[in-house]
Amino acid sequence: MLDPRMPPREDCVIREVIDRHAAGQPDKVFAVFDDGEEWTYEALRRKVRGCAEGLSRLGVGQGDFVLVWLPNGKDCLRVMLALNYLGAVYVPINTGYRGGLMEHVIDNAGARLMIAQAPLVERLAGANVAELREVVVLGGEAAPVPGLTLLPAAALDGDADALPEPERPIEPWDAFSIIYTSGTTGPSKGVLISQLQMWATFIPNDTTRMEQRGLVNLPMFHVGGAGPIWATLMRGGSFALVESFRTSEFWDVVRRFGVQHTILLGAMTPFLLKEPPGPGDRDHPLRRVSMIPLSDQHAEFTERFGVEVYTSFNMTETSSPLFVGPAPAARGTAGRPRPGVECRVVDENDCELPPGEIGELIVRADMPFALNGGYHKNPEATAKAWRNGWFHTGDGFRMDADGNFYFVDRMKDAIRRRGENISSFEVEKEVAAHPAVRDCAVVAVPSEHSEDEVMAVMSAAPGRTIDLPELVEFLRPRLAHFMVPRFFRIVGDLPRTPTEKVQKHLLRAEGVTPDTWDREKAGIVLKREKLVPTGS
Repeated sequence: MLDPRMPPREDCVIREVIDRHAAGQPDKVFAVFDDGEEWTYEALRRKVRGCAEGLSRLGVGQGDFVLVWLPNGKDCLRVMLALNYLGAVYVPINTGYRGGLMEHVIDNAGARLMIAQAPLVERLAGANVAELREVVVLGGEAAPVPGLTLLPAAALDGDADALPEPERPIEPWDAFSIIYTSGTTGPSKGVLISQLQMWATFIPNDTTRMEQRGLVNLPMFHVGGAGPIWATLMRGGSFALVESFRTSEFWDVVRRFGVQHTILLGAMTPFLLKEPPGPGDRDHPLRRVSMIPLSDQHAEFTERFGVEVYTSFNMTETSSPLFVGPAPAARGTAGRPRPGVECRVVDENDCELPPGEIGELIVRADMPFALNGGYHKNPEATAKAWRNGWFHTGDGFRMDADGNFYFVDRMKDAIRRRGENISSFEVEKEVAAHPAVRDCAVVAVPSEHSEDEVMAVMSAAPGRTIDLPELVEFLRPRLAHFMVPRFFRIVGDLPRTPTEKVQKHLLRAEGVTPDTWDREKAGIVLKREKLVPTGS
């Protein structure tokens, strides 16, 4: 490449990366699965080329969009990389989708072919499937769906040696995936991702070595699951692929597969910390975690489990613009800008704010295609996000005088109570710090006066009971009086997307339920501390 900021093709174009590693380290293990099966790089190339030839016989060509509706596993990995190898576009669907959300993604993608797990296919019956015409069914048989041709799994078993060459070279800036945003507040948007964006996301920030094994337990329809796989492939590493994160099984999985690094996203960190301590807390090979967001207890995590902690800020649309570690010194930071990106905190007019003030984080990169290519078939959302040459994250941030950036809240999740702006993120951190609280989400509910009231929805830690009056006393010295929630509700589990994001819109829609505790009705009213003016 002529631009010195861009990597060589053989480092970022998936087809060339697979061929290079299969030739250079054919016997190295690339992936290991739940059942213990291992794929070397040579086996990977053979399986991917065979699947790619099967897809080619089904009419899939360079630049074509193909929907993939599969859980984490061998089939999803083989299909994803086969599409990448062809130069086609991998378009995964959240396995939790059905009804309108499912129809929206199918319509937005505009694909004629889908690869789907058999139990999911029945959700297509009676749905508006837009341009979809054929579905390759994996993992069993599915009942017929009117208007669709269902094909057997054998349709993907092609001849690796018969695979034709691409019509043109696959370029690093070609779209190779559409990942849909979580859709927690509205219809999912399809983010166009290039191979350069994925290279920029993981490779410059990755301090792990090729010989270290990672763990992928986030879903492959999310960049948190698919992204580390692409990154592992680009650097010639190895990873274990499991279906999902389970607190009680996490350390057993780490030991079984010799995992040395992984991502801890959202509630994973407090879930692990709130498990009872035991003699095996340091009896494992894990050496490094990327903790997103950075827990205030990251030092405790390091001390208890003997693991280095890093953190970063990323979105499906960006390429890890903020990064820091190990052992970040600034409490609660999301990191500092990595080389090659600029980050600013701005007001509603994109004017940069001074340190300490809260505004929206905007980002731009010096390498072409290092950020998203827009939202598929959504020019309005693309234009709104890409204003004035910067990508607008929609996240509230502040920056300190030392250049550390801090996530405050999603701009749309901010709460306004009696003239005060409240970060739900900050309140959640303090509520979750209570030892009896396993998980917490804070949302706005309507006030009988005006603006919002604050409600905390919580689940209890294993073997613990949440004493709500005692929790309020715990929060008094930790939060401003106006930030302490008025309403508290205890549930078994918070509603989450498969990517571990809390579905706050569901909690807002439920509002104050009959089982919600109102501290003011219980006689606990918090007021601003009266201060006596000083001076002459």
